[in-house]
Amino acid sequence: MNIAFLTAHEGVEQIELTGPWQAVVDAGHTPRLVSVEPGRVQAFDHLDKADTFAVDQVVPDASVTDYAGLVLPGGVANPDFLRMDSEAVAFVRGFFEAGKPVAAICHAPWTLVEADVVRGRTLTSWPSLRTDIRNAGGTWVDEQVQICRSGPNTLITSRKPDDLTAFCAAFLKEFARQTAGAGAGG
Repeated sequence: MNIAFLTAHEGVEQIELTGPWQAVVDAGHTPRLVSVEPGRVQAFDHLDKADTFAVDQVVPDASVTDYAGLVLPGGVANPDFLRMDSEAVAFVRGFFEAGKPVAAICHAPWTLVEADVVRGRTLTSWPSLRTDIRNAGGTWVDEQVQICRSGPNTLITSRKPDDLTAFCAAFLKEFARQTAGAGAGG
Protein backbone atom coordinates (compact mmCIF):
# COMPACT_ATOMS: atom_id res chain seq x y z
CA MET A 1 0.00 0.00 0.00
CA ASN A 2 1.18 3.54 -0.77
CA ILE A 3 1.28 5.94 2.18
CA ALA A 4 1.58 9.71 1.69
CA PHE A 5 3.82 11.70 4.02
CA LEU A 6 2.92 15.39 3.71
CA THR A 7 5.47 18.04 4.64
CA ALA A 8 6.19 21.67 3.96
CA HIS A 9 9.43 22.67 2.22
CA GLU A 10 11.13 23.02 5.60
CA GLY A 11 10.57 22.60 9.29
CA VAL A 12 9.56 18.95 9.58
CA GLU A 13 10.90 17.25 12.71
CA GLN A 14 13.31 14.71 11.23
CA ILE A 15 12.62 11.83 13.64
CA GLU A 16 8.86 12.29 13.13
CA LEU A 17 9.42 11.80 9.40
CA THR A 18 12.11 9.10 9.42
CA GLY A 19 10.69 6.95 12.23
CA PRO A 20 7.23 6.46 10.67
CA TRP A 21 8.79 6.26 7.18
CA GLN A 22 11.00 3.35 8.24
CA ALA A 23 8.05 1.67 9.97
CA VAL A 24 6.09 1.83 6.70
CA VAL A 25 9.04 0.37 4.77
CA ASP A 26 9.57 -2.35 7.39
CA ALA A 27 5.88 -3.29 7.10
CA GLY A 28 6.35 -3.82 3.35
CA HIS A 29 4.52 -0.70 2.22
CA THR A 30 5.62 2.25 0.10
CA PRO A 31 6.05 5.70 1.65
CA ARG A 32 5.97 8.72 -0.67
CA LEU A 33 7.07 12.22 0.30
CA VAL A 34 4.51 14.76 -0.84
CA SER A 35 5.38 18.43 -0.39
CA VAL A 36 4.30 21.89 -1.38
CA GLU A 37 7.43 22.44 -3.47
CA PRO A 38 9.58 20.16 -5.66
CA GLY A 39 13.18 19.34 -4.82
CA ARG A 40 14.17 18.56 -1.25
CA VAL A 41 12.62 19.30 2.12
CA GLN A 42 14.74 20.55 4.99
CA ALA A 43 14.24 18.56 8.17
CA PHE A 44 15.09 19.80 11.64
CA ASP A 45 16.23 18.27 14.90
CA HIS A 46 14.16 20.57 17.11
CA LEU A 47 15.49 24.01 16.09
CA ASP A 48 18.67 22.84 14.33
CA LYS A 49 18.87 21.99 10.64
CA ALA A 50 19.21 18.28 10.01
CA ASP A 51 19.06 16.28 6.77
CA THR A 52 17.22 16.98 3.54
CA PHE A 53 14.88 14.53 1.81
CA ALA A 54 13.86 14.22 -1.83
CA VAL A 55 10.26 15.06 -2.68
CA ASP A 56 8.45 12.33 -4.59
CA GLN A 57 5.43 14.39 -5.57
CA VAL A 58 4.16 17.95 -5.17
CA VAL A 59 0.71 18.56 -3.73
CA PRO A 60 -0.89 19.88 -6.94
CA ASP A 61 0.06 16.62 -8.70
CA ALA A 62 -0.96 14.34 -5.81
CA SER A 63 -4.29 12.54 -5.64
CA VAL A 64 -5.85 11.07 -2.51
CA THR A 65 -6.93 8.10 -4.64
CA ASP A 66 -3.26 7.09 -5.06
CA TYR A 67 -2.79 6.54 -1.33
CA ALA A 68 -4.18 4.21 1.32
CA GLY A 69 -3.46 6.70 4.11
CA LEU A 70 -1.75 9.91 5.14
CA VAL A 71 0.96 10.57 7.74
CA LEU A 72 1.49 14.11 9.00
CA PRO A 73 4.85 14.49 10.76
CA GLY A 74 5.23 17.38 13.16
CA GLY A 75 7.83 19.99 13.89
CA VAL A 76 6.72 23.46 14.90
CA ALA A 77 7.27 25.13 11.51
CA ASN A 78 6.10 22.27 9.27
CA PRO A 79 2.36 22.33 10.10
CA ASP A 80 2.41 26.11 10.35
CA PHE A 81 3.65 26.33 6.75
CA LEU A 82 1.22 23.61 5.62
CA ARG A 83 -1.83 25.31 7.10
CA MET A 84 -1.00 28.42 5.08
CA ASP A 85 -1.05 26.44 1.81
CA SER A 86 -4.62 25.98 0.56
CA GLU A 87 -3.71 23.05 -1.70
CA ALA A 88 -2.01 21.19 1.16
CA VAL A 89 -5.03 21.81 3.42
CA ALA A 90 -7.37 20.56 0.68
CA PHE A 91 -5.18 17.45 0.24
CA VAL A 92 -5.51 16.68 3.95
CA ARG A 93 -9.25 17.31 3.91
CA GLY A 94 -9.52 14.99 0.91
CA PHE A 95 -8.40 12.00 3.00
CA PHE A 96 -11.23 12.64 5.44
CA GLU A 97 -13.75 13.10 2.64
CA ALA A 98 -12.57 9.84 1.05
CA GLY A 99 -12.82 7.97 4.35
CA LYS A 100 -9.11 7.16 4.44
CA PRO A 101 -7.03 6.96 7.63
CA VAL A 102 -4.84 9.82 8.77
CA ALA A 103 -2.02 9.79 11.35
CA ALA A 104 -0.61 12.97 12.90
CA ILE A 105 2.03 13.52 15.56
CA CYS A 106 3.15 16.39 17.78
CA HIS A 107 2.34 19.78 16.16
CA ALA A 108 0.84 18.20 13.00
CA PRO A 109 -2.78 18.59 14.22
CA TRP A 110 -2.45 22.32 13.44
CA THR A 111 -2.94 21.30 9.81
CA LEU A 112 -6.00 19.25 10.83
CA VAL A 113 -7.43 22.29 12.62
CA GLU A 114 -6.97 24.37 9.48
CA ALA A 115 -8.63 21.64 7.39
CA ASP A 116 -11.62 21.79 9.78
CA VAL A 117 -11.59 18.05 10.44
CA VAL A 118 -11.17 17.85 14.22
CA ARG A 119 -14.74 18.81 15.16
CA GLY A 120 -16.33 15.96 17.11
CA ARG A 121 -13.09 13.97 17.25
CA THR A 122 -10.85 13.05 20.17
CA LEU A 123 -7.13 13.50 19.60
CA THR A 124 -3.83 14.18 21.26
CA SER A 125 -0.90 16.37 20.26
CA TRP A 126 1.94 18.38 21.68
CA PRO A 127 0.32 20.02 24.74
CA SER A 128 0.52 23.58 23.37
CA LEU A 129 -2.10 22.70 20.72
CA ARG A 130 -4.79 21.69 23.23
CA THR A 131 -6.59 25.07 23.12
CA ASP A 132 -6.49 25.19 19.30
CA ILE A 133 -7.97 21.69 19.12
CA ARG A 134 -10.69 22.52 21.63
CA ASN A 135 -11.51 25.79 19.85
CA ALA A 136 -11.86 23.81 16.60
CA GLY A 137 -14.44 21.52 18.23
CA GLY A 138 -12.22 18.60 19.10
CA THR A 139 -11.60 16.90 22.42
CA TRP A 140 -7.95 16.96 23.50
CA VAL A 141 -6.50 14.17 25.65
CA ASP A 142 -3.01 13.67 27.06
CA GLU A 143 -2.30 10.12 25.90
CA GLN A 144 0.59 8.43 24.13
CA VAL A 145 -1.65 7.45 21.21
CA GLN A 146 -5.27 8.30 20.53
CA ILE A 147 -7.28 6.38 17.93
CA CYS A 148 -10.52 8.08 16.95
CA ARG A 149 -12.92 6.21 14.71
CA SER A 150 -15.40 8.89 13.77
CA GLY A 151 -17.30 8.70 10.53
CA PRO A 152 -15.87 6.59 7.73
CA ASN A 153 -12.21 7.06 8.59
CA THR A 154 -9.80 6.75 11.48
CA LEU A 155 -7.56 9.44 12.96
CA ILE A 156 -4.47 8.31 14.86
CA THR A 157 -2.59 10.94 16.87
CA SER A 158 0.41 11.06 19.22
CA ARG A 159 2.05 13.71 21.36
CA LYS A 160 5.79 13.69 20.71
CA PRO A 161 8.85 11.79 19.46
CA ASP A 162 8.95 9.69 22.65
CA ASP A 163 5.63 8.19 21.48
CA LEU A 164 6.89 7.14 18.04
CA THR A 165 7.04 3.39 18.67
CA ALA A 166 3.42 3.27 19.85
CA PHE A 167 2.33 5.76 17.16
CA CYS A 168 3.85 3.72 14.32
CA ALA A 169 2.39 0.45 15.59
CA ALA A 170 -1.05 2.03 15.97
CA PHE A 171 -1.22 3.75 12.59
CA LEU A 172 0.12 0.72 10.69
CA LYS A 173 -2.50 -1.51 12.33
CA GLU A 174 -5.31 0.97 11.65
CA PHE A 175 -4.23 1.64 8.07
CA ALA A 176 -4.16 -2.11 7.35
CA ARG A 177 -7.50 -2.65 9.11
CA GLN A 178 -9.24 0.18 7.33
CA THR A 179 -7.72 -0.63 3.95
CA ALA A 180 -8.73 -4.29 4.27
CA GLY A 181 -12.24 -3.26 5.31
CA ALA A 182 -12.57 -0.94 2.33
CA GLY A 183 -11.09 -3.46 -0.08
CA ALA A 184 -8.62 -0.78 -1.21
CA GLY A 185 -5.10 -1.36 -2.40
CA GLY A 186 -2.33 0.92 -3.40
